[in-house]
Amino acid sequence: MLKPTLLVLAAGMGSRYGSLKQMDGVGPNGEAIIDYSIYDAIRAGFGRVVFVIRHTFEKEFREMFTPERFGGKIDIDFVFQELDKLPEGFTVPADRVKPWGTNHAVMMAEGVIKEEPFAVINSDDFYGAEAYKTIGDYLRSVSGQQNHYCMVGYELKNTLSDYGSVSRGICGLDNNGNLTSMVERTKIERHNGKIVYEDEKGDLFPLAEDTLVSMNMFGFTPDYFKYSKDYFSAYLKDNIDNPKSEFYIPTMVNKLVKEGRVQLRVLHSSAQWFGVTYKEDRPAVVERIRRQIEAGIYPEKLWK
Repeated sequence: MLKPTLLVLAAGMGSRYGSLKQMDGVGPNGEAIIDYSIYDAIRAGFGRVVFVIRHTFEKEFREMFTPERFGGKIDIDFVFQELDKLPEGFTVPADRVKPWGTNHAVMMAEGVIKEEPFAVINSDDFYGAEAYKTIGDYLRSVSGQQNHYCMVGYELKNTLSDYGSVSRGICGLDNNGNLTSMVERTKIERHNGKIVYEDEKGDLFPLAEDTLVSMNMFGFTPDYFKYSKDYFSAYLKDNIDNPKSEFYIPTMVNKLVKEGRVQLRVLHSSAQWFGVTYKEDRPAVVERIRRQIEAGIYPEKLWK
């Protein structure tokens, strides 16, 4: 049975964070969040890591995340997300600055992920060991199949930031735990003790504490690449002139689910997600990692 691959989306520029948060040392020995993700992936039986990065910081990234760093316990590959990686017939608009989004980033790995199922994560999100075991087990169960995907759904209350609003994909499920819809809600935060989101008119609407949301931890089989390639061209025809448009994973997933072409199982996690959306989030991340080390979940030095 093929071991699953971990696809790490690390091409973001960290505009709200103020630096390359993918490489920021938050562990006691300078470990980045990526280090903990890879440590958990190794324990969960993943065989390879593929980093999606940009050429502008390739040198720094390769110098930090080497095979030697991980003690030769997992294979490593790099692919690149750039603005000009578009289908034939399309060119980058002159005013385009932003990358083309998370699903475009996933598409960059088509040439290196051939047969094995793979999980997708954000480089700056701490998902927890349970999530990697859960998604790894599911991916092994569908190895060699098609159209059977998954995602880890987190309870909304466990994904908020104390320093600003967040955007989350709100998940709808059927009676079998499969995804029926994913609606992107922006400007989610606590207001007078309750979780609310703000719509485009500025009105506030409540959300339940245990609402399941996507934190961009998905599991796919390689057939997902063809679906993405086919739809990306259609997406660009409608959106290429919008400088803020992005081809997100939920955009692709929603389309496939609504058309009945795939089944996507939502794997429930009650764990505390945390990440570094804002610079002010960093001390809390450092503290949470310290507590997990004290609890024996991680060694003080990951890569001995």
